[in-house]
Amino acid sequence: MRILVVGGAGYVGSHCLRHLISNHNDVWVYDNLSQGHAAAVPEGRLIVGDLLDTGKLIETMKQHDIEAVMHFAAKALVGESVVRPDIYYKTNVTGTLSLLDAMVASGVKKIVFSSTCAVFGNVQPPITEDLPKNPINPYGFTKLVIEHALADYAAAFQLEAAALRYFNACGAASDGSIGEDHDPESHLIPIVLQVALGQRPHVQIYGTDYPTLDGSCVRDYIHVEDLADAHLRVLSHLKPGRLVHYNLGTGVGVSVREVIEAARRVTGHPIPVIESDRRPGDPAVLMGDPTKALKELGWSAKFKAIEPVIKSAWAWHQAHPSGFQK
Repeated sequence: MRILVVGGAGYVGSHCLRHLISNHNDVWVYDNLSQGHAAAVPEGRLIVGDLLDTGKLIETMKQHDIEAVMHFAAKALVGESVVRPDIYYKTNVTGTLSLLDAMVASGVKKIVFSSTCAVFGNVQPPITEDLPKNPINPYGFTKLVIEHALADYAAAFQLEAAALRYFNACGAASDGSIGEDHDPESHLIPIVLQVALGQRPHVQIYGTDYPTLDGSCVRDYIHVEDLADAHLRVLSHLKPGRLVHYNLGTGVGVSVREVIEAARRVTGHPIPVIESDRRPGDPAVLMGDPTKALKELGWSAKFKAIEPVIKSAWAWHQAHPSGFQK
């Protein structure tokens, strides 16, 4: 299949790109490189462009006879979305509507959308697809807005759409070729590993008084290669005129303190900790129920324990201490 991976130079997008190529798809990447890395994209497959440039998107889709779009391009920092909601609405909402308009104009019918468990807000885990959606931060709300837009566009223009709600994406490619490299880095596992590498003096635990077993936030950590597998599988389960939803997680909750302890075991480094106040917009527990994805897609996470996830990330960070920079 000829697929356009929007945001394919980024963390999750680049891992999905590799998986699509290894399964014999003809794949192109459209990315403005504001957060992604050209080095994560095979030579000759990158088109540098912005989501808001509807005309260039149309030109790209027609030129390469695109059959499906995978959409990963988004602003995705919860804390930043609270203080700068304007840029989140511009990129995540306006940018995605531009992409959908380009698809309609180009006759492209299939789209797989990178959504998030943040659309649910504070709900009791495990989180199933049909629970009420009540996001508690602008990031989650912008993703929910697009889920509604996808359903409306699908009904009006006979699109075939899927919203894949990730829990905490983590890990690195099994062959060590690509991994996580954000600036600034906000994800727990790479931050912890940067401490182990001596690039940071300590890791902060934001909030130690949550109603969890050890007082720190609990999250469902899903390996990027498992996410990539789900993206490929869902392509054959799309339905004309409809949006389908799947929660992608392990169904296992791991606390911030447990992640740090696992990283200490994997790296052999002490990893100093500083305890800080809660961050605005952080739910206490986010843990998914992946039953629907198992039943309908035949998908389940291969990485269910946190230590193998951290080992894959540690291998990447040790081999690439400056990320994609040489």
